[in-house]
Amino acid sequence: MPMTPPDYAWHFTPGAAFTYEDGMTGTLAPVVIGDVTLPTGRVVACDPFVCLGQEEVEPFGVVVEPGRYRAEAAIATLVRPGVPQGPRPHTRVAAARLVIRDTPTVSWEMAVDEDQDPSVLGEDEFYGYGVDAGTGCFYDAAADGSFPGTEDEQGAVWAAMDAVGDGPSVFLAEGEDGHTLAGFTSGWGDGCYPTWIGRDTEGRVTCFVTDFLVVPTALVPAA
Repeated sequence: MPMTPPDYAWHFTPGAAFTYEDGMTGTLAPVVIGDVTLPTGRVVACDPFVCLGQEEVEPFGVVVEPGRYRAEAAIATLVRPGVPQGPRPHTRVAAARLVIRDTPTVSWEMAVDEDQDPSVLGEDEFYGYGVDAGTGCFYDAAADGSFPGTEDEQGAVWAAMDAVGDGPSVFLAEGEDGHTLAGFTSGWGDGCYPTWIGRDTEGRVTCFVTDFLVVPTALVPAA
């Protein structure tokens, strides 16, 4: 069977805590990134520094109503027993989500494009997007060409990332024609990460969540 998702609402619960087998502990806290404009309702998730403007990434097959939607990140603060804390806490982005509606999520499905079929996946496999520059993002498919210069380490996305400073490693970039992009560092760094779609009791989409696999599924309490 493909990867089984946990209840990602837990990742965005302030104070949610977990402990790794080696004794290192983590505490989660949600951080608002900003509003992402979705003029077409077709959501794209990818590494912006590798894929943005290349017209190579397909949007997810599930389309939502056009609008402006809140992007958030679940920040994990990690502490290793016996290791003194430095001036800045050790944090990682455990997950990022695009909130479509604020109703409770009761089910999760893998976010895929129109050519991907989760039924063919093997044990614990998933479709996800590759990260080669340590960063992920959400944006509307129509915005792909609205951030010129990204491939040359210039433009709005790089400027927004550089402005983060000592805060959480998340940013909101404003592109041409009113388009926005929510960006965030990708957990432990480069890799391949799944995105999930939440639905409420009426089957309506509640959110898109990218899991950066900082919190092992086994450590997430049952819903």
